[in-house]
Formats: sequence, structure tokens, C-alpha cells
Amino acid sequence: MSVAAAIFSLPRQTLEAMAEAGRDVRTWERILGQTGDTVISEVTQAAPKLVLWTHYPPGDVYDTRHHAQYYFHLHPELERPFGELGHFHTFLRGPAMAVEESIDVVCHLIAIGVSEQGRAVRLFTTNRWVTDETWRPASEVSAMLDRFSIGHAQPSWPVNRWVGAVLRLFRPQIIALLAERDRAVAAWTCADPNTDTLEDRALEVTSLVAISVEEQLTLIEQSLAQSGAPARPAASAAEQDANNFPAPAE
Repeated sequence: MSVAAAIFSLPRQTLEAMAEAGRDVRTWERILGQTGDTVISEVTQAAPKLVLWTHYPPGDVYDTRHHAQYYFHLHPELERPFGELGHFHTFLRGPAMAVEESIDVVCHLIAIGVSEQGRAVRLFTTNRWVTDETWRPASEVSAMLDRFSIGHAQPSWPVNRWVGAVLRLFRPQIIALLAERDRAVAAWTCADPNTDTLEDRALEVTSLVAISVEEQLTLIEQSLAQSGAPARPAASAAEQDANNFPAPAE
């Protein structure tokens, strides 16, 4: 099923939630842009030189209430498709997955590739060894996506909220990528049953797709219009917060 067909098949309530998330993404990018910042400059604290493979910020971002986690890093230039500069890896830890799970259990949700301008340009999944996660089937990971939330302001409230909004905006693509991930792993195992596929360094990225916030929002707006829904729901939480942000000095 194409992305457009998938979006047009979604219920109105889901579409409205995705539309709100898209407006949140735009709002946080606009707020950062007022001071010449991006999600990358914020999360790296405008480091003069970004070091390959280094986690930004140091120690990652972790919400102890929601047990959500993320970090940003860069791969070598030849490993950056779609104009990506670096990417965010997003996770949930044990207590967010199941009450009895240890905090040491970690599940990778999705990686968000970001351009030098701080725009989301691709989504991708990875093999287990890449992030040393506790492997969960796609159906379980998909059911956990809505639990991702960073509710504090370190290192940056706009970036923390931006990451969560991207996950909500592109939820259909993420679910499809997770399913494709499992098919890729199964096919790899079938081709070489004697190899531990989840530890095979020859298989790193298991699924990926290029994305555009503007194109996604256009499809959502078209689908809402077709269903007879209002063209624009009430202001999102990010837009309400933005009204309280002082304008930068001239």
C-alpha cells in the first residue's frame, strides 16, 4: 500500500492527531529558527566540531517518568543518504514496555535522519546489534510507539518535543518500517540459517524511507478535507507554548 493510500485509510481521529503533531514539528522548528538554531545545534549545544559516533548530548536524553530515551549522532559521510547530516535514535526502557521489566531492558523504536538544516529527511530501523537492544517483534514495538514522551526541558524543550512530534506525525510509516524490518530479518535468516542474523554485522539497516513533513501534512489535509473534517483543529500544545516564547531581540 502506498503512503497516500495508507493515510487516506486512517480514521479521522488519527488524522487529526497526526495533523496536530505536524503543526508541533513546524512550531518547534520556527521557534528554534528565530535565533538561528536547529534541532541539531540545540542537542549538540552548538559544538564547533561534531565527532563521528559520539552521542549528543553526553549521557543521552532520558525521561525517568516515561522511560523514553534518545540521542543524536553522526556516521561517516558515505553512510548519510537523503541529505542526512546525522540522526536521532529513539528508545523505550523496560518499565515503559511492561511494569515488571527491568530498566536495563531497552527497545529501539525508530531512527530519524536529519538534514544540516534540522529537517527530518528519513526514517529507518536497525538490526539488534546496532543499538544492543532487547529485540521485540514489530507488533509489540508498534503498540509501544505512543508511550514515547520526553516531559522535561533538558537539554532542550523544543528538541524533546520535536522528536516526539515526529514519531506521532509519521506513525503509519514507522509501523510499516517495523514490519519490513521483521521481514528483512526473516529473509536473511532463511538465506543463511546457520548465521545469528540479529548479530550479523553485514545486516545493519533493516528498512528505511525518505520523508517530508510538508508532503505528509499535505496528504493529511487532503484526507481530512475528503472526510469533511475541519481544515484546521484548535491550536496544538506546541503552538500554545509558542505564544509564551518571547520574540528574539532585534
